[in-house]
Amino acid sequence: LLGQILDHWFESEPLKATLATDAVIGAMASPHTPGSGYVLLHHVMGELEGRRGAWGYVAGGMGALSQAIAQAATARGAHIFTEKAVCHVLLGRDGEAQGVALQDGTEVRSKLVLSNASPQITFLELIPEEQLPKDFVQRIRQVDTCSPVTKINVAVDRLPSFLAAPNARDGQPLPHHQCSIHLNCEGTQLLHQAFTEAAQGHPSSRPMIELCIPSALDPGLAPPGCHVVSLFTQYTPSVLAGGRPWDEQARNAYADTVFDCIEDYAPGFKASVIGRDILTPPDLERIFGLPGGNIFHGGMSLDQLYFARPAPSYSGYQSPVPGLYLCGSGAHPGGGVMGAAGRNAAQVAVKDFRHL
Repeated sequence: LLGQILDHWFESEPLKATLATDAVIGAMASPHTPGSGYVLLHHVMGELEGRRGAWGYVAGGMGALSQAIAQAATARGAHIFTEKAVCHVLLGRDGEAQGVALQDGTEVRSKLVLSNASPQITFLELIPEEQLPKDFVQRIRQVDTCSPVTKINVAVDRLPSFLAAPNARDGQPLPHHQCSIHLNCEGTQLLHQAFTEAAQGHPSSRPMIELCIPSALDPGLAPPGCHVVSLFTQYTPSVLAGGRPWDEQARNAYADTVFDCIEDYAPGFKASVIGRDILTPPDLERIFGLPGGNIFHGGMSLDQLYFARPAPSYSGYQSPVPGLYLCGSGAHPGGGVMGAAGRNAAQVAVKDFRHL
């Protein structure tokens, strides 16, 4: 249990609760849920520029990372097509992957196909079911994709000024503006209560909020004096109690709850808001193809990790379809902006390609 790990190392309840957020991030789980300790480990493993466990902002926004990868690929001869939806994987007589067919009818032939879409999209939508083992299909259908995350992107006309650390008179960012700011995290019991409400189909009345202001480090993201604020919040159920959908009213009601909470910590925040973009779990699924809105393509629980990700006997990036590889967050070792699944899958694919 995460709580036991934190109790062993720390005494301060606010510190324990703040660390606990990285154990439940993206997971419909409480700090008291068995196995939650692994998700905390997942978020502190690795290093950045030689600093173990460090995180960083991407200059120019997260899209700049995708652009950097794209430029590296095109420099080596890759052709990149965007806004070209894949309809299905082309299969040969023996069931092997031979390329992909696009929705506009174009066929792209290839000896290997790598998919960084979720396992659900890759195997349940792009491959005919009869081409896959029944137990494999059943396993992919049973993957727990429940997600509590609602992401809110906010544009503000001034920096938030927190009661605990008021802004300087010149309005310039202070050190805490350049970090991840955790709100409603004074105690792990608060997080557990927020989880309990969502488990019963109700958005948390006091949500866990992770607030980042990337423009405090990267001014080019917003006009002079203005800022962009990223709110990573939970817990919100995918389906509301009584089967109610996330309509505009429900979406705005939850966002108002989040903004009221921030206002308690930083009076004047609501008045500074120019615009907001609210992405509930169904929105994250519809727009980004995240199953259930899950940022990891599937829960990072112990039964869905290591040799069982995405399914037993298929944790090595190969799939039941020869020549088709899974290289996204649904593969080992899971989600996070680290590229491990893609790098490992590429190495397996290159090794196999030499024998074709």
